Amino acid sequence: MRKIEGRDEELQRLANEIATHSEALRQAGERLRKLRTKAAPKLSEMVRRNLRDLGFKQSQFEARMSEAQVARASGFDAVELLFSPNPGEPLKPMRAIASSGEISRLMLAIKSALAAQDAVPLLVFDEIDANVGGEIAHAVGARIRDLAKRHQVLCITHLPPVAAAATSQFVVTKEVRGGRTFTQLREVSGKARREEIARMLGGQSDEALKLAATMLDQN
Repeated sequence: MRKIEGRDEELQRLANEIATHSEALRQAGERLRKLRTKAAPKLSEMVRRNLRDLGFKQSQFEARMSEAQVARASGFDAVELLFSPNPGEPLKPMRAIASSGEISRLMLAIKSALAAQDAVPLLVFDEIDANVGGEIAHAVGARIRDLAKRHQVLCITHLPPVAAAATSQFVVTKEVRGGRTFTQLREVSGKARREEIARMLGGQSDEALKLAATMLDQN
């Protein structure tokens, strides 16, 4: 009976409470938007710089903000990552334009820029070396090694410079036994690792083994 008689007062109290929390939410959203507006250009420039090091010499990248249609736990903003791999091409959503190999290097560039703030403990890069070689391969390996100082990184690669930059290296092989195919994973170190790097370089010659040893010593 008391709740029924005080219905109007209770509704007013709830309305006031909703208004108070809504205003607090709006203010928090505005503060977050100001911080994001300030950080977005810095992030974009850091990613562009990383992309240049990873072989995208004339690419463009932008973290573009817009107002979200509805409020979310992350705030009132929507962030679109835009990418253009070649000069003269307009910026387009990264999810719609980048190839699989480009996506891996893009994520490496982004994760490198966010390394100090990113709380994700494990990063996996698959085929990050697609369509790269030479100097860029060394740059990719060095970038992943730097990233591994703050995160655990698993990288599937076919490039010797990327493999040589790793703290630990594993070799995946397949064999058929009794009409069934089995996949094996084994760690290589010391002499076995030098031989594996030499194999990735194209052979087991003395020159390949010396180059493999040099690449490992440099990391």
